[in-house]
Amino acid sequence: MDNLPRDPAMLLSYVNMKLRDEYASLDAMCDDLSLDRKELEQCLADAGFEYSTEHNRFW
Repeated sequence: MDNLPRDPAMLLSYVNMKLRDEYASLDAMCDDLSLDRKELEQCLADAGFEYSTEHNRFW
């Protein structure tokens, strides 16, 4: 997660853009970018955001 934005709003924007434009799922993105899904979800959950599988984005 060292190469991702540290600011929660910027991280949310970055991750949702990647999910919208390049990846069909959070698992696919995490696998491709070598990210720890639980760590990413926790970081965004701490900022009040939750992943929606149905919409393939964080809310």
